[in-house]
Amino acid sequence: MDVTYDFDGSVVLLTGASGALGAAIARAFHDAGATVCGADVVAPDDEDALVDEEILTFYETDATDEASVADTVDAVVDDHGGIDALCNVAGTWRGGQPIDETPVDEFDMLFDVNLKSMFLVSKHALPHLRDAGGAIVSVSARSSLEGGEGDGPYRASKAGVRLLTETIAEENLGTVRANAIMPSVIDTPMNREMMPDADHDAWVDPADIADVVLFLCSDEASVTSGAAVPVYGEA
Repeated sequence: MDVTYDFDGSVVLLTGASGALGAAIARAFHDAGATVCGADVVAPDDEDALVDEEILTFYETDATDEASVADTVDAVVDDHGGIDALCNVAGTWRGGQPIDETPVDEFDMLFDVNLKSMFLVSKHALPHLRDAGGAIVSVSARSSLEGGEGDGPYRASKAGVRLLTETIAEENLGTVRANAIMPSVIDTPMNREMMPDADHDAWVDPADIADVVLFLCSDEASVTSGAAVPVYGEA
């Protein structure tokens, strides 16, 4: 069954917009009529970017830096009048080492990119989302539900995303809904390059995850807040 959403007149702020998942979410919102404001350190015209620059307004943003985040949120509100939905997609993965061999700068980087970015953008967008009765969707991870060998700091940072999501939902009952999605391995060019011998057919297409994000930001999910939603299929 095909489901369509109408986001005409809505303003969506999306971090990590130039990556594979961000690009798919940007496309889905654009096709549903939203004004998409993409924030990233990688510009859409960069050779590593995967997003179509024609479907969004781009704001160069270091989501780990509060001044940069504040400037971007202010610019989006000045340009478009408000923010109706926030998608915290910026994130990264590192792993392969046990805790006693993990460099502290790798630990810091994972918590900055995965958790601090979500905290900062949510912090500055929340006053505008309250005005709009809006929604936040942040990207946690299936692996954050338990410990595992070799990527503990990644798992811990994504567990933090889930817990902050629950906190934001509790603090904004009746005004802003906040939910997290829980992917496992997403079918991206980078993941295929890193894991060429894996069963790629079991991985989840970013476009399918984007559909869930649209649902969570829509009126159809008006009774859903503080949830951690699986989006890992068979991956």
